[in-house]
Amino acid sequence: MKLYVKIALFVVLFIAFSGILAALIMFNKKHTDTAKAKPDFVVTAIVLQKEFEDNEAAASARYINKIIEVTGSIVSITRSDTTNTNISLKTGNDMSSVICASRSIVDPSKFNAGEEITLRGECSGFLMDVLLKNCAVLVKRK
Repeated sequence: MKLYVKIALFVVLFIAFSGILAALIMFNKKHTDTAKAKPDFVVTAIVLQKEFEDNEAAASARYINKIIEVTGSIVSITRSDTTNTNISLKTGNDMSSVICASRSIVDPSKFNAGEEITLRGECSGFLMDVLLKNCAVLVKRK
């Protein structure tokens, strides 16, 4: 076999091995425990949604991929699948809300519309609604 073929084969195998290793590392990466994590920002649902509505680019730069502690009034609770529960918080805008996705809520019937709640999660963006993932319930008040 010629030298350039051996070098090309080595480069291809090295890239393939590196890709597989990177995929395994990312697949096994643990999520941040938001219940114990220190929040980067503490805001109300109304303020958070208003900031995204007023200037989405600035709010995205400030909040996305940050841990946010948000307080608001529950509008609705839905199960998106067998593992996720979505809690929508009132923002004062009928067209938009703050949606907090949580895997730690086992029994959504413990929560009622109108209750005041504080959640902590990681902001993942704004699509008519502000989206928080990996949320943990901190405080529930009637």
